[in-house]
Amino acid sequence: MRFWTHDRFLFPLPTGHRFPLGKYRALRERVEAEGLGPVAEAPAASWESLALVHDAGYLERLRGGGLTRREERALGLPWSPELVERGRHSSQGTVEAARDAAREGSGMNLGGGTHHAAHAAARGFCLFNDVVLAIRVLRGEGVARRFLVVDTDVHQGDGTAELLADDPEAFALSLHGGANYPFVRAVGDLDVDLPNGTGDDAYLTALSDALDRAIPTARPELIVFLAGADPWQGDALGRLALTKPGLRARDTLVLDRTAALGVPLCTVLAGGYAPDIADTVEINLATARAVASRHDSGQACPASDYLAS
Repeated sequence: MRFWTHDRFLFPLPTGHRFPLGKYRALRERVEAEGLGPVAEAPAASWESLALVHDAGYLERLRGGGLTRREERALGLPWSPELVERGRHSSQGTVEAARDAAREGSGMNLGGGTHHAAHAAARGFCLFNDVVLAIRVLRGEGVARRFLVVDTDVHQGDGTAELLADDPEAFALSLHGGANYPFVRAVGDLDVDLPNGTGDDAYLTALSDALDRAIPTARPELIVFLAGADPWQGDALGRLALTKPGLRARDTLVLDRTAALGVPLCTVLAGGYAPDIADTVEINLATARAVASRHDSGQACPASDYLAS
C-alpha cells in the first residue's frame, strides 16, 4: 500500500510553539526506513475542491492573508502563505488515501485529521477539513456514497460534526476527552465523552460499544479513521491515560471491525502533542505498521468488492 506525505511543506512558527511540525518528516523517514510501503508527496487540493466544503469568503481570506486577529487566535497558528500551501497538500493527502482505500482496501495519509476546521472558520490548528473534503470528492466521483468517520483524537471533531450535520449518508463518531477542547461542542451523530484519566480498558470498552452503535446505523461503504496520538498518557494536551500498548489495541480494534465488515479503510493521524516528538512518532508509526500489515495480509477490501457483494 501507499502512504501520502506533505512534510516538505514547512511554515514559520514562533519559537517554542507546541505544534509538532517536525514529526511529519521524522515519521515519513521511519516509514521509508522500515519499508512499510511507497511514500508519495500529496499534490495540493484545488481551491475548487475546497469550495465543496468551505465558504467562498473564508477561502478568499485564507488565500489573501485576510484572517482577522480573532480568527488567527482561534486557529492557534500565525497565517502565512506557506501555512496555506501546506494545508492544501495535507488535505489532498487524505483525498488520495481515500481513493487508494476505495481501489485497494487501505490508504493512509501521514498527516491529515484536521477535524476542527468548519465551513467558514479555522480552529485548533486546522485550516481545511480534509476528512469532509475526501467524503465529498469521493461521493462526487461515484466511488462511495455512505461513510463512517471514526474519530479517536482526544479532542472532539467539532468541525466534522458541523459539516456533516445535514448529511444523512455520513456518520460522525467522535470518542474524546469530555473535559477538553473544544469547550463549546458541536453535536455529532455519536459523541462519547470520556472522563479525565480514562485508561486502556475503559477506553477500549467505550470504543467497542460506540462501534457497535455506529456501524449498523452508518452502513458504511468506506470508513475514515482518525488515529490521534493524543489520548496517550504523556500527551501535553490529552488528559486521558492510554498507554502505547493501549493505543495499539485501539488501532487493532478499529482494523478488526473494518476487516470483519469488508469495508475499505482510510487512516489519517490527527493530533499528537507529546513533549518529546519521538513519542508521537512512535505512536503514529505503530498505526502505520498495523495498517500496512493488514493490507499486506490481504484483509483489506476494495470498494468494488464491497459494493458488488
